[in-house]
Amino acid sequence: MADAKKMRSEASTSGGGGRGESVVEDFGRRKSTCGYCKSGARTSVSHGLWAHSLTVDDYQALLDRGWRRSGCFLYKSDMEKTCCPSYTIRLKAADFVPSKEQVRVSKKMQRFLTRTLDVTTTGKSANELNSAAASSSGDNDKKKTATVDSSKVDGKDKDKTGQSAHLLSDQIDKTVELCVESGELPANIQLPKASVKQVTPAKRKLQAENSEELVFSCNVAFQIVATIRRVKKEAEHVKSVEHGLGGNKDVSDLSPQKTAEILVSHLKQLGQSHGFSVRACNGHINFYSSIEKADLVEVGRSTGSKTPLPDADANKRTVKNNTGGGSQERRIEIRLNKSSFDYEEYCLYRKYQLRVHNDTPEHVTESSYKRFLVDTPLVYVPPNGDGSVPPCGFGSFHQQYVVDGKLIAVGVIDILPKCLSSKYLFWDPDYAFLSLGKYSALEEIKCVQANQVRCPMLQYYYLGYYIHSCSKMRYKAAYRPSELLCPLRYEWVPYDIAKPLLDRKKYVVLSDHATLQNEDSSPLKVSDEHMEEQQNELDQETTDDVGMHDDEMTELDSDSSDVESDSEVGASATVVLDDADFDNVLIGKRRLRLRYKDIKHALDPSQRKFFETQLERYAKAVGTELSGQMVYIAG
Repeated sequence: MADAKKMRSEASTSGGGGRGESVVEDFGRRKSTCGYCKSGARTSVSHGLWAHSLTVDDYQALLDRGWRRSGCFLYKSDMEKTCCPSYTIRLKAADFVPSKEQVRVSKKMQRFLTRTLDVTTTGKSANELNSAAASSSGDNDKKKTATVDSSKVDGKDKDKTGQSAHLLSDQIDKTVELCVESGELPANIQLPKASVKQVTPAKRKLQAENSEELVFSCNVAFQIVATIRRVKKEAEHVKSVEHGLGGNKDVSDLSPQKTAEILVSHLKQLGQSHGFSVRACNGHINFYSSIEKADLVEVGRSTGSKTPLPDADANKRTVKNNTGGGSQERRIEIRLNKSSFDYEEYCLYRKYQLRVHNDTPEHVTESSYKRFLVDTPLVYVPPNGDGSVPPCGFGSFHQQYVVDGKLIAVGVIDILPKCLSSKYLFWDPDYAFLSLGKYSALEEIKCVQANQVRCPMLQYYYLGYYIHSCSKMRYKAAYRPSELLCPLRYEWVPYDIAKPLLDRKKYVVLSDHATLQNEDSSPLKVSDEHMEEQQNELDQETTDDVGMHDDEMTELDSDSSDVESDSEVGASATVVLDDADFDNVLIGKRRLRLRYKDIKHALDPSQRKFFETQLERYAKAVGTELSGQMVYIAG
């Protein structure tokens, strides 16, 4: 067997160019009901994978192999077997040419902001919209006053502090779970939950270090050690230490300080993203902030836990009116925040799902919203100033659209080394007349164009999946010139070449377009007149704006899907698998990172056959390079 230290060293330098480590597990093939063709049967077939962590580089590579994410769940259509093949679609932002309809959407927003747009036909009068915005703006002014005036601590401030502490507690709990999976903490023990407490202003001065003050603290390390010692004592009593501690070699040297240091080593990046430095001190996990900012530190605002970005001003902009009107004009702000739970956003999402998609109230819960649109496996990469990372950093974000202080839409996006990937958009139904789906897409394209100036590699706008047989997805092709990803060779093919092929068949190997054109008696030539006619047709199909950004209207959950075993998949497969190099798949087992070729001799024949079938399918689905780069947790 290869030297274990060498393998761990190799793993630590793999994946993401030093931007962290991708850890995935539970690869399988899933069948579920289709939300597009509404067949009623489980005809939607996809590959699925759960991600504990994912570098932005690895996720970019997965996107370019047809994968997408819903929360921390990764999925990819089995293109030959699914009822509605899903082709990844993208646009090079620098080449974007807006259609007449898209120009109209921009002008409509300008008229709304200058109050020259007649909104009385939308079901909401102008007075109602004005009063709602004024009320929201007034509330925001009050919130700002309450935040700045530290001498007036009321219930809202306490709620805000509680939400900040709750967010940090959740992050520590997730870190504990990660340490259990990596073997840094023992498994098979119910470890206590973290509870982060705010340090009172009087005690902050006493605990100050250099130019920093202690703002939050957590003593969960003491509770973890006490729990481990108690379980160990009980296990020794029945002479079953191995069983009680999940096979961990030795935890007798774990102390509160050492446990806190383990957790802090994983929390440092989280602290930096929130404006804190995180340190272990006598067994406590302490969050420090600079003294001049300590009284104003908040992880999120009073409506939720919105995570501020390193340069807030660079990620909040006001869209200016071209007319240069007076002081009575409305103002729209576009704010980019790191993905985190915000109660105001959740309320808007609930309103959108109930009124636009007719969901039932019991299905639109905080927990389902978090799993779907807040949770993310992406490891945040902060800006570094050398042009390789944009000012906002790489990671998962919520882009808010705020009119005179009122939140009217939220775009959920991932910003990656080569693209901005649009995941979902929800908006206020009272503002449907503004075509916010189209408007937000135009703003996201502008975001790519603006960031490309500082980060040249960031060139593309990914619109998610394009399903040619689904009419409500046709709007994506209206953003020109777009490309579709070939599902076999993973090459990009212009949409105008792909469309005639998809008119004939649902599943097409797009990179074979030259051969397929020759096979047909009528060559696939696209004239300018045909392109304009097609553009008008696409614009007409999407005038209601309901389907914008709705790749994942139905939350993906393996519990509601049929998960086929690898033996079942192998028996039913009609296509011979390409040779996949699963010998170099990187396997994670507690702290170890080992290639499969170095551990397969230790498996008995039945285990080996089952495991190799699974690894072969996994390596084929994610690609040989990624399968040797991402850590696959062995069951």
